[in-house]
Amino acid sequence: MNIRINVPIVVAIAAVAVGLPAAEVLAEGLPATTTTAAPSPYWPGWLGPDRNGWVAGFKSPARWPARLQKAWRMPVGTGYGSPLVAGDRVYQHARQGNDEVLWCFDLKSGKVHWRQSYPAPFKIGGGGEYHGKGPKSSPVMADGRVFTMSIRGQLIAWDAASGKRLWSRDYDSRFKKSHPYWGAATSPIVDGKRVIVHFGTDEQGALVALDVATGKEVWSQGKDGASYSSPLLVEIHGVRQVVEWNHRALVGVDSHSGKFLWEYPFPHVGSDQNMPTPSFHRGRVLLGGENRGILGLEPQHKNGAWSVKVLWHQKTVALDMSSAVVNGDLLFGFSHYGRGRLFCLDITTGKVLWQGPGRTGRNVMFLSIPDHVVALIDNGQLQVVSAHGKNFRAAATYRVAEGGTWAPPVLLDGGFLIKDKDTLTLWSLPGDTSAKQ
Repeated sequence: MNIRINVPIVVAIAAVAVGLPAAEVLAEGLPATTTTAAPSPYWPGWLGPDRNGWVAGFKSPARWPARLQKAWRMPVGTGYGSPLVAGDRVYQHARQGNDEVLWCFDLKSGKVHWRQSYPAPFKIGGGGEYHGKGPKSSPVMADGRVFTMSIRGQLIAWDAASGKRLWSRDYDSRFKKSHPYWGAATSPIVDGKRVIVHFGTDEQGALVALDVATGKEVWSQGKDGASYSSPLLVEIHGVRQVVEWNHRALVGVDSHSGKFLWEYPFPHVGSDQNMPTPSFHRGRVLLGGENRGILGLEPQHKNGAWSVKVLWHQKTVALDMSSAVVNGDLLFGFSHYGRGRLFCLDITTGKVLWQGPGRTGRNVMFLSIPDHVVALIDNGQLQVVSAHGKNFRAAATYRVAEGGTWAPPVLLDGGFLIKDKDTLTLWSLPGDTSAKQ
């Protein structure tokens, strides 16, 4: 594939992800024969390296092609987890029968490097049958390891190069089970030598940091139940912190120590679930909930005390299962009102600038690129939408599956990785033939 990004540090990151020594890569730099070639792509988990959906280094074509070309397709199983990419390897977590599986493919050809599986029997809660038995969490890659979160709330560390299982942890002994009613959907995140995730039921749980090498607990914070949202790692007022929306509240926790910093109560109420991952922009947290609109929140730190200021709260649009993304000073998302509508919102004021047509679908997964957002609708349609606040305009629309596209897409320089109900497909942009079989 023809990747245009040319930043040596990205090479090192991708090398570490598949088990190569980053120090050697950085010390030697790019080989002389590849000084004009681009480094390896790297997409390590849910919403990318910074968990904001931004695809760094992607250059939108002057004119989007009329269609995409299928490079390869592989059956992988069911589930909503994001594909991961590091160098020339693709990783996919899925379910086949009563087992959860982790695949490792060659990016260019789709050839299987390795496949690992483990038993994961699960009884889906009533009302969630349509969504299947997962996995619903997206894995994350760091430090030469892939971390998967089972639908049952079991965190497993795998060697990215060989597929060897390194360690596993759950908190069944503490909470009787390690997941909420419809199964674990929160995606773990890694900060340095700590992998961080929320274990527990709807009623009780904890945000936990584990050592990436051993799985040993580093810290545990709080008693709140788990939600279906995923945590962020951000810096606010000079403090690196985990921002997560649990069953009861949005909270800020010191990433290194696990110390509680601040909270904004925004609980699961009745059938209104806490599902979308919050967005972060210039010190503000943008939080949307089912039937509860979207809030602009600003954590503040004065005289040693933390507080949260509500900047605005609009109720014209609301987020159900879809997480929104930032592009410039605008928030792009998918409201469940009107049977599903894309929208654009001004982050400064909370004003909704436009809404797309109604009856669009049930869920959308977003990516953000210069001048556009990519919207993968659950019906198998992929839209490239202008990232401007004047009105809704689709620059391109592609059919990438017949439906069942609930997993996040991955955008590479030459095409898209799309996980549908049962298969993983690499779609290439015409003109880039390097990925064809």
